[in-house]
Amino acid sequence: MSDQGPRQTPEWVEDVTVEVTGMAREGLNHPSTKPVLIGTGIGALAGALIVGGPILGGLVGASFALYQRIRK
Repeated sequence: MSDQGPRQTPEWVEDVTVEVTGMAREGLNHPSTKPVLIGTGIGALAGALIVGGPILGGLVGASFALYQRIRK
């Protein structure tokens, strides 16, 4: 996905589906898995420091990392 510019169309749902399915099938071999896991860890750490809690923080961090990956 990095060979294209940012998308402004509703096709992002299809892109997210393809990325998540690929990450589920390939595990750590998929190029999106490691950045999303890092985002999850950072979000969980931030959530532990803030009232939101580590689970909510991890979810937000993973979502943001996946969004950044899809946007590129």
